[in-house]
Amino acid sequence: MKLLLRLSLALTLSLPLPQAQAKPVCPPQAALPSAAQAAELAAAAPDRGFLYRLRKGGHDSYLYGTLHIGRMAWFFPGPKLREAMKQSDSLALELDLSDPATLQALSAPPQHAQPFHASPALQKRLAAQARAACLPEQALAHLHPLLQLSNYMALDARWDGMDPSFGQELMLSTWARQSGVPIHALESVDTQLQALLPTDAKEAQTQLRKGLQQLEQGQLRKSTRRLAQAWANSDMATLSNYADWCDCVGDAQDRAELRALNDERNPGLAEGIAALHKQGRRVLAAVGSLHLSGPRALPLLLQQEHGFEVQQLHPSYHQPASSPSH
Repeated sequence: MKLLLRLSLALTLSLPLPQAQAKPVCPPQAALPSAAQAAELAAAAPDRGFLYRLRKGGHDSYLYGTLHIGRMAWFFPGPKLREAMKQSDSLALELDLSDPATLQALSAPPQHAQPFHASPALQKRLAAQARAACLPEQALAHLHPLLQLSNYMALDARWDGMDPSFGQELMLSTWARQSGVPIHALESVDTQLQALLPTDAKEAQTQLRKGLQQLEQGQLRKSTRRLAQAWANSDMATLSNYADWCDCVGDAQDRAELRALNDERNPGLAEGIAALHKQGRRVLAAVGSLHLSGPRALPLLLQQEHGFEVQQLHPSYHQPASSPSH
């Protein structure tokens, strides 16, 4: 099932800050680093994730594989990513979640889907997740129930010291706005919602039930930790085998949902990057790292279908030495 991938909408809301309570105990809240902490973390930050140079038409763009949640230390870019930021004049994201109009569109009822209201039993379980996240029960009530679930999934990672506030997209969009770099969306809200939300209300109910079960049993937290560590270690082998270890792909329907969220969106993302580059822009395109894996991986599409020369910058790629001749 596509549950972990729904973290791409973890920043769709400006959530009210949870109030500390005696019961239930609240997960740790993200706190801004002090000036001294920030300077120390920035100076020591290694490169994380996955970075590629895209060369075509006499100029370069960059492709960066991100994680939508993170730790405070991960918020600071490493030297190769900093250089890519310095060389870029445009930032491309799946969606610009710093744009109020985007947030408003994400909060509106999806046009492609049947109206879906969680049953009283499922609504009660959603309310329990709100309490576990130390949010008012109605804080996310204006969202589709599956988008409510997405936010609770992202917030659940706070128990392991990770938070949507430290996601790479937020870091990059903050940099872009402070630097006057324009931000471009590679997808429309409708395109992403069609991948995230099923048309059929019964299917939405099944997905909601599965997702709540993952949260309630602690299954999601284990998979999120492994996914995050693979990203932090720039471990593409583990990332590429995500479906084998996430405990979220149990049947043909789950596999179809995963393809819809990942492989089937990649051609559109590649076209968006290629179109911006063709305009003469030096683009830093940042997308969820799972889009860089699999048989329809973005680097492959950009190379094979759009004619880019693609060079992996991080982790550094070393051509295996040829065997000595005898």
